[in-house]
Amino acid sequence: MKEDFLHYVWNYQLLDSSRLKTTCQQSLSVIHTGIYNSDSGPDFSCGRIRIENQLWIGNIEIHLKSSDWYFHNHETDDNYDSVILHVVWSHDVDVFMKNNKPLPTLELKSIVTPSVLKNYQQLQGRNVSWIPCEKQLKDIDEFTLSHWLECLYIERLEKKSTNILKLLKQTKNDWEAVLFVLIAKSFGLNKNGDAFMQMASSIPFSIVRKEAYDQTRFEALLFGQAGFLEKEFNESYGRKLKEEYQYIKHKYNLNPMPENQFLFFRMRPSNFPTIRIAQLSVLYTKNRDLFSKIMNCKSIKEVYNLFEIEVDEFWKNHYTFSKESKRSLKRLTKNFIDLIIINTIIPLKFCYLKSIQQLNEEELIAMVRLLKPEKNGIIEKFSELKIEAKNAFETQALLELKNNYCAKKRCLQCAIGNKLVRN
Repeated sequence: MKEDFLHYVWNYQLLDSSRLKTTCQQSLSVIHTGIYNSDSGPDFSCGRIRIENQLWIGNIEIHLKSSDWYFHNHETDDNYDSVILHVVWSHDVDVFMKNNKPLPTLELKSIVTPSVLKNYQQLQGRNVSWIPCEKQLKDIDEFTLSHWLECLYIERLEKKSTNILKLLKQTKNDWEAVLFVLIAKSFGLNKNGDAFMQMASSIPFSIVRKEAYDQTRFEALLFGQAGFLEKEFNESYGRKLKEEYQYIKHKYNLNPMPENQFLFFRMRPSNFPTIRIAQLSVLYTKNRDLFSKIMNCKSIKEVYNLFEIEVDEFWKNHYTFSKESKRSLKRLTKNFIDLIIINTIIPLKFCYLKSIQQLNEEELIAMVRLLKPEKNGIIEKFSELKIEAKNAFETQALLELKNNYCAKKRCLQCAIGNKLVRN
């Protein structure tokens, strides 16, 4: 048994109202359960109850056992002087108010609606293999599921906004600078995302604005900061980049990262950090004011057009500085651009449009619905449970569901769990 279940039962009054009595056998009726308080202090404030013929207005505190009142030292905390009712699962000791009278107490264990208790115990059982409701999930009606997925997706965007706002503060409200850091992280994918973000963060964006007019210079800046130009080169292209970087490094007093921050092991050559840095440099030399261009895009196709780039001739027949390979154009694939749209562009648009009070959530949702569903272990497992994601909107929502509700057994805060408990 967990306290959040007791909060849930009290809030929705999932009780046998005909059997409401205090532990002193006084009649009890609930007029208003109160307002849930997620901060410190009593669990519900401004509640209204009637004990016998006396109306009480004040706070309600909830515990698993009455003795938890003393375990949490509430008897010495003035914030609990206004508690009018102690709601507990099991009453094991009397709690006294300052006037030495017993605090009115309601014991729940014998009056909770039996089906609610049974459904909750099934969801919270120890034999759950992947998610608590995997046996019942397929029976959830389409309206409940679709509405909850929409809520989950917006919640996911709100969480991503938190990190964006932190970056915005660090860059003194420079949206272009924030985009550069986030785009760089996306180019690094999961394995090199943090290293790419570190590289981008090591370059003041004022320098990016000055140097991105020339592809060779900007490529030298990125490869140099990533630590790839600290060695000697046999080919002229590497020597040229190193020479350019030495000048830029001295001019702006820059410090490069160690090269070993970037991983190549078990990666497809097209995802090598060298190729992704080369592509990132072209993206920025091709698109000045990239943030403004992205914010003005009205369709997915317009975004795709911004990311139609070709790497320098050297990289068309190289994956690293040291070895020549079969020629390929090494353009950004549609799947790769989709990941950038999902993880960077839409969250950034959400945050920016919200900041200027022009947010239209339906437009953003419509955009992400046009993208193909992501492929990963979580989405595959949901598919096995007969929840088939049709687009990226649904995969993002399902990732939020699994990671922040199912994995934490937050069934009572989940619309699906809520439905199953009260079914």
